[in-house]
Amino acid sequence: GTMNDITVAMFAVANQDAAIAFYTQKLGFELRADTRFGPNGEYRWVEVAPAGSHARLALNEPMGGAPGGGSIGVETPDVIAEHRRLSAIGDLDLDPEPMQTPGAPLLFMMRDPDGNHIAVVQSPDSTS
Repeated sequence: GTMNDITVAMFAVANQDAAIAFYTQKLGFELRADTRFGPNGEYRWVEVAPAGSHARLALNEPMGGAPGGGSIGVETPDVIAEHRRLSAIGDLDLDPEPMQTPGAPLLFMMRDPDGNHIAVVQSPDSTS
């Protein structure tokens, strides 16, 4: 058969433990995988995801480059409430308020500690 699904997006992070802590403790994601691989178990594969998400986000050490530089989009049925929730946590790098641009859904951007970008977007099947 042919490819039929995008299942894993990947972010380069400087420290996998720190990234796990950020995504699980600050954003509330689940830890979906944390395994060693390679001939001597020298590599580590880590995946996190929001509860109920089919797709996962892999948190990888950079391959020859610097951490950061990635981008993903996540959906929420209530962008305003999610922005309020994240703002209350504090110490997060997020836009001061959601933006409404003609022809685009309500959204705001945030950055993880490694400089990866996350667009938090109103789900298309929900009304605000």
